Amino acid sequence: MNKMSLNDRARQFLPFDAQKGLKEAIRLKEIEYERIKRRDIDEDKCAKISDTLLNVEKNELVEVTYFEEGYYNTITGKIKIKIEEESILVDKKIIKLFDLYDIKILKDK
Repeated sequence: MNKMSLNDRARQFLPFDAQKGLKEAIRLKEIEYERIKRRDIDEDKCAKISDTLLNVEKNELVEVTYFEEGYYNTITGKIKIKIEEESILVDKKIIKLFDLYDIKILKDK
């Protein structure tokens, strides 16, 4: 009876991926299913966002929720307003007004 080397013995217990790339493809599909559709904004919420944008001042601290590539994200930072380009700039993130879901003016601490 031949004795198996330690390396050969250990190799038989390594993870087995019968189809290369299958785990990655499954992971990508899971991420795709986690994505959600853009929610409609009712008139009241739209008016609130518009009012906030009219009253916010440059470099004021804000919390913004926006839609991007199937996900809602929230960031906090100082706003640089670029309404004429139909977007706002919060720190270094450009957010299109169309993607804006909520904005709150925060008090500096």
